[in-house]
Amino acid sequence: MLHNYLVIEGNIGAGKTTLCQLLAADTKARLVLEQFADNPFLAGFYENPDRHAFTVELFFMAERYKQLQNMPVEQELFQQQTIADYFFIKTLLFAQKNLQGEEFRLFQRFFKILNQSFPRPDLMVYLHRPVPQLLAQIRSRGREYEQSLPAAYLEIIQTAYLDYFKNETAFPILVIDVGDADFVNEPLIYDRIIELINQPHKKGVSFVNI
Repeated sequence: MLHNYLVIEGNIGAGKTTLCQLLAADTKARLVLEQFADNPFLAGFYENPDRHAFTVELFFMAERYKQLQNMPVEQELFQQQTIADYFFIKTLLFAQKNLQGEEFRLFQRFFKILNQSFPRPDLMVYLHRPVPQLLAQIRSRGREYEQSLPAAYLEIIQTAYLDYFKNETAFPILVIDVGDADFVNEPLIYDRIIELINQPHKKGVSFVNI
């Protein structure tokens, strides 16, 4: 793999974790996966977002910070490449959509302090899928607390990512529009994604269809 630190990002249900697992298995890279299921406030957030938004986002931020902070220490000899299914900026993107007023301003202050210590990826890949496809993926994986997730929420998150990409120039961001392509069961699609990842990319955002 061309990049030592590769981040795969995407909306809920885009397939980022699955792609990370496939890539890590093929390249023997170190795999960093978000432990979202351990958040005790997540189910409550989906039922009542206004009540649980601050606690769910604060928990996510603390857990992501702890995991990423330990990453260089835990890195094993001869395993220099790392693939992660999230970047710490995700913390702020979700929070700015889920929190309001003083809660968000307080959260943002904590985020800025914690974010100073993390390295930038050599490449971020964002898997873009239309919202109806995301909903289909969410239904098929069967997590009960996600089944009532509204399409409008996914659209908000999608917009947050795309707005962020417009202003990020510190590292390359590759947005791959995968549509309804199944890179798990279609080897040619998976090979095409690998080909795109292994190309050199300039800093800033670029877009490509699969």
